[in-house]
Amino acid sequence: MSNQTAVGNRTINPESLPKPSGYAHGILAGNTVFLGGQTALDKDMKIVPGGILEQFRQAFSNVLATLTEAGGRPEDLVSVTIYLTDVDDYMANGREIGKLWREMAGTEYPAMAGIGVSRLWQKEALIEIQGIAVIPER
Repeated sequence: MSNQTAVGNRTINPESLPKPSGYAHGILAGNTVFLGGQTALDKDMKIVPGGILEQFRQAFSNVLATLTEAGGRPEDLVSVTIYLTDVDDYMANGREIGKLWREMAGTEYPAMAGIGVSRLWQKEALIEIQGIAVIPER
């Protein structure tokens, strides 16, 4: 679902994601998509059970759902920021996370940053992913 804003930008809120309140899952401005931070929330507004691998899969799936709704593809990602409550846990699972990335988005990697934080909005969340994509004319 999307809506046009007063300045011509389009909000992107996929039906497959929890209905946002006070934020947008994404904003399409021209051919640039600003992807709001996604934790591992499922459709029922619950953080998926399991550790960092399951939460990475869900959070990144949420990001990709918004990107797809905007008309983009994983290879259109130009920047991704990953916020982590346990950097050591993420690093210890780096190979598996890399494998998940390749399964979900292929072998092209955007500019990336990983940032350790003390806590995320949902206290059960271990990870939050946000990004920027540029959709070329196809």
